[in-house]
Amino acid sequence: MTSARASSAADVVVIGAGLVGLSCAAALATNGHRVALLAVPRRGEASAAAAGILAPSVSPWLGSAGAFAVRARDRFPSWVTWLKESTGIDVPLNTLGVLELAHDDAAGERMAATSPQGSIWLDAEELARLEPNLGAHPGAYLHPRDGAVNNLVLMRALKSLLASHARVTVLADTATHLAIGGDGIIIATSTEHALSAPHVVLAAGCWTAHVSGLPRALPITPLRGQMMSLAASPVRHVVIGSGGYVVPRGDGRVLAGTTADDAGFDASTTDEGLLTVRRIATAVCQSLSTARMLNGWAGLRPMTPDGLPVIGAEPELPGLFYACGHSRSGVLTAPLTGECIAALLTGEDPGSDLTPFAPTRFQGA
Repeated sequence: MTSARASSAADVVVIGAGLVGLSCAAALATNGHRVALLAVPRRGEASAAAAGILAPSVSPWLGSAGAFAVRARDRFPSWVTWLKESTGIDVPLNTLGVLELAHDDAAGERMAATSPQGSIWLDAEELARLEPNLGAHPGAYLHPRDGAVNNLVLMRALKSLLASHARVTVLADTATHLAIGGDGIIIATSTEHALSAPHVVLAAGCWTAHVSGLPRALPITPLRGQMMSLAASPVRHVVIGSGGYVVPRGDGRVLAGTTADDAGFDASTTDEGLLTVRRIATAVCQSLSTARMLNGWAGLRPMTPDGLPVIGAEPELPGLFYACGHSRSGVLTAPLTGECIAALLTGEDPGSDLTPFAPTRFQGA
C-alpha cells in the first residue's frame, strides 16, 4: 500500500472478472451503483475454459439449490437478448435440449422407469433418429429445457458492456487484503495501492483464499478440468455421458471434456488427461475417435466441499458480499448470482432462497 489513505469513487468494488464477477458488476451498475472492477487475467480461469453447459436437469443439486439452478437456466434467453440490445453482440445459445446417455442396458432400464419430471426418455431407436451420428447407445434422457451458451462470446459481451458503462471503472489490479476502514472496507491491491468502498463483492473464484483479512476461511480449492476442441460437427445437441460431455459450437467444432485433476493451481494439460478426454468423446460419439484435435486446454474450477457456491453477505463484516466457489456451475449461475448480489446489497428480496449457499455453512468444518 503506497498510501495510508485509501480512495475510491466507487460504491462497490468487485474483486474478480470471471463470469460471476462480470455479472455482478453488470447487475450492480444497471441498478445505479458506481462500480470498480478489479480485473487481472489469470491462467486457468474457469469461465474461459468452460464448455458453457446449462443443465440443471443433470445437476445433483436438490431442494432450493436445485430451484436456484433452474431459475438461473431460465434467465438466459432474456439475459442474452438484453446483452445484444446493449452491446450489439449476439451470444450463441443452444436451446435444443441436453441428452443424458445411458451407459449400458441396465442403466437404460433404470432410467426408462424413472424419467424425471419434464424430461423425456428416448429408447435406442428414438435416440438414433434424433442424433444418427451418435452410434449405438441403449437410450438417453432428453432434457428439453437445458442447453448451452458460448461462454467466450458471453464474456466478450459483458466486458464490452462494462467497458462502455458510465458507472463502471475497470482496474487492471487484484485484491490482496481486506481491512475495516473509516469509510467502509479498505482493499489493498497487488500494485500496492488501496481502494476504499462501503461495499465489496468477492468473486475471485479459486483464488479467493489469496485475499487475506477475510472474517472466515472459505474452503474453496482448484480442481483442474482438461478439455479439447475437435474439428467435427456430428451432433446438434449437448450430449452428457461416459463421465464427460460433447458440446457442439455450431461452427464446425465440438468441445469435449473433461477430467477432474487435483493439481493445485497448475493449469497445464497432460498427455494422459487429453487421452482421457479423447476416450470420453469417443465413448459418447464413435466418429470423434478420428476427429482432428484443434486445441487442448485446462481450467481450474473453484470447488467447495459440497459443490455449491458461496453467495451472500458476510455477517461479521458489514458491506462484504461473497459470490465465489461456484464449482462446476459458474456459467449456469453467473447471471442470477449477479442479480441476487445486487438485490442483497440494496436490502431487497433476491427472489431465491440462498440458504444453501450461506458462507456460514462451513463453520467448524
